[in-house]
Parts: sequence; structure tokens; C-alpha cells
Amino acid sequence: MKPYSMHPLKLLFVSTPVGPLGSGVGGGVELTLRNIAQEMVQRGHSLRVLAPVKSKLSDISLIHIPGEIQEPAQIQDRTAPVCLPGNSVLANMWNHAYHNQAHYDLIVNFAYDWLPFYITPFFSKPIAHFISMGSLTNAMDQIADLIADSFPGTIGRYTQAQAKTFAFAEKSCCLGSAVDLSLYEFCAEPDSYLVFLGRIAPEKGLEDAVAIAQTTNTPLKILGKMENKEYWQQICRDYPHAPIEYLGFFPTDQMQKVLRKGKALLMTHRWVEAFGNVAIESLACGVPVIAYQRGGPSEIVRHGQTGWLVEPDNVTEMCNAVSSIHQIDRFKCRQQAESEYSLTALGDRFEQWFKDILGSRNQESTKSSIGSS
Repeated sequence: MKPYSMHPLKLLFVSTPVGPLGSGVGGGVELTLRNIAQEMVQRGHSLRVLAPVKSKLSDISLIHIPGEIQEPAQIQDRTAPVCLPGNSVLANMWNHAYHNQAHYDLIVNFAYDWLPFYITPFFSKPIAHFISMGSLTNAMDQIADLIADSFPGTIGRYTQAQAKTFAFAEKSCCLGSAVDLSLYEFCAEPDSYLVFLGRIAPEKGLEDAVAIAQTTNTPLKILGKMENKEYWQQICRDYPHAPIEYLGFFPTDQMQKVLRKGKALLMTHRWVEAFGNVAIESLACGVPVIAYQRGGPSEIVRHGQTGWLVEPDNVTEMCNAVSSIHQIDRFKCRQQAESEYSLTALGDRFEQWFKDILGSRNQESTKSSIGSS
């Protein structure tokens, strides 16, 4: 049962511009957008999603927008200037949103990029910004801080750890994440291998997971989008005898068939993970998580109960955690996913966020009307 009633909304979601939905390039934000979209439709809200050409999103109305994709923020320098490609899909999506805003009650931005924040004051309809990463560039920090001041309550994020990387931490709304638990099958008896699930990119720290596999002589199955081939090739050169297997990027159904049989998921991230959707996907399968105590995973994993949290960048401690993984009850992992990361709970939080933003906007409009009368 919902904690409050809410009339159906007309929502427009604007996707990440770094790649088509379903490609895996957008990382965890793709999963978050899909889950929120499906839950909002399930609750009776009307919804359309603007996304790059070739995007795929089951049972959701998609508007495909052409244009060149945006360079991901995580590969930019902190002082990098704001740049758009010539025929920018980001600019094209927001041009469409601007000219069609009258058809919607609320626009929800999933792009971690400067442009949507900058143009927010020029829209007559409110924009909710969901930030999917921690602080990465000065330009993004500055414009988001400005919007946090000018439009209170309109910035949402995953976790407290993520929020602490920004100056506007206390002005943002903590929303967390979730998964569709029906898509993940619990496995009580695992095979002998470990799993790494994530983009193949330096910030994900795959080389540490490979070192762990080699040191413990434990097979490691690697799943994720091949984002940086040079990085992957260097790992293969550095660890030519490591018992690893790269399987590629799989849709959820195929991915969870591999994941659920793993004896543990390794999270060896170098950066502050804003959340770590792969952690709750793992828990949903009953697979314990061994993670560096850095960023979002430190707020997800229950140390000693649903996995182990390890001093960041300490491969030796990670190896020790692998040897102790049999102490973790896999059923408790699934229980945590069910109790804390259901789509229902996530939908409640997002609905309340939308309600608060619209309520605040209505109050401002009322005050303006009274002041001008």
C-alpha cells in the first residue's frame, strides 16, 4: 500500500547521452532509469523517454533522438571545459524537451552533464535532476551547486557517500536504487568461481580483481561492457596466467545466470561509486559481495553478514575475504535485497520526490500570483 495518494503524472525522462539505452555504456544509470520508468508506468503515470537512436526499453514509450553521443564525464579531467560534439544528441534531446514541455508535468534528467543544469531556469516546467556519479569535474560541480540553491529539492542522488563529494550534499535528496527481484534467481549452492561485473574501464579497478583471482587461484568470470580495450589488453599482459574469462556484456537474464552461480562478487573500484547497482543485483541472486570500503557499496554491504568490506586498494585483505566467503549465508543476501531494494520501495521514494518538487513549484506560483495581485 502506498503511504499517500497521488494523481497520475505526465512524465518525460531524458536519458544519458553517452550511449543508447541497453548498450551498457551508461552503466548503472541505465538500470536505474529502466526500473524507475517501469515502476512509474505500473503505478498509472504516463511516461515517455528521450534517448539516443538504437536505445531499447521494454514496454516503455521511447522517442529516439539522433545525434553524436557525449563523452562520459569519468574519462574527462577535473578542469576540462564544457564541450559538445557538432550534432550533439544531448543538445538535441533537450531541444525536444524544451519545445514539448507543455505536454508534461515534470521532466526528469538522468544525464550527468552540464547542459541540462544550465538550461533549467529557461524551462517553465520543473526539472528533477538525478545525479548518478560523484564529483568529477569542476564545471559540473559549480552548475549543480547553483541549481541546488536556485531550485531547492530538485537534485536527487543514490547515497550519502556520493553526496559527500559535492558541496550541496545537504540540499539533495537520497533516493537509493533497486532491482526487479523477479528477474534474479536465488542460488543456494554456488560453483567455485568469482565474478566481476562492470564496465571494463580503469575506474572500476579490474586489475585488482584479476590479481585476487591469480593469488587465490580462483577462476574469475568477467561480465561488462568493453569500454577501454587498451586497459583490458594491459591487464592481460600483466597477468598472462591468471584464471580469468571475459564473457562480454549480457542482458539481465543471461547475466544473472552467470552471476548467481558465483561464490562472490568482487568490487575493486578505484573511484567513489555513487551506488553500485551490481552489488544489489548480486545480493538478489544470493551472492555475497566483497568490496572496497569506498563509496556506495560501503552503505550496501553488511560486513560479515552479506559480504565483506575491505580497506580500499588492499588486495591482500581482499584475498583473505575470499577465503572467508563460506561464512556468509547466501539466503541473508537475498533477504537484504528483498527488504531494502525492491522496486516498490524505490517507487515510493521517487514518487515522494516528484510530489515534493511539484508541490514546491505550485507554492511558488501561488506566492507569485498573490504578490502581483
